[in-house]
Amino acid sequence: MTIDAMNHFTVLTDDLPATLKFYVDILGLKEGWRPPLKFPGSWLYVGDQAVLHIIGGATLPAVRAGVIDHMAFSARDLPAVTARLAAHDIRYDLRRQAGSGQWQLFCHDPNGARVELDFDPAEPGTPT
Repeated sequence: MTIDAMNHFTVLTDDLPATLKFYVDILGLKEGWRPPLKFPGSWLYVGDQAVLHIIGGATLPAVRAGVIDHMAFSARDLPAVTARLAAHDIRYDLRRQAGSGQWQLFCHDPNGARVELDFDPAEPGTPT
């Protein structure tokens, strides 16, 4: 067996509308085809690839972080992303990766999942 690529992450939520707002309206993923499953949810896409599956109606544990520390996406237009996050009162941590100079922005989705957005080192940005 050989792994060729990452397929998708799955996020559990007790608030599907807030979760969709975060990933679609703020981060720019696109809602797309999802098979007729017997539970609520959504599949979110980058191009033709469903990268995030959301399962709605879940009962979440009191401590929302699990064994996976975070999910990371390659992104672009750092100033626009930070402006959207600020407009929605979403706190974030922006830093430069040592060595590569890549911008790394960390925030949390409405369910407590930690999200990393990685930007090209040439993008303008000011750490917060």
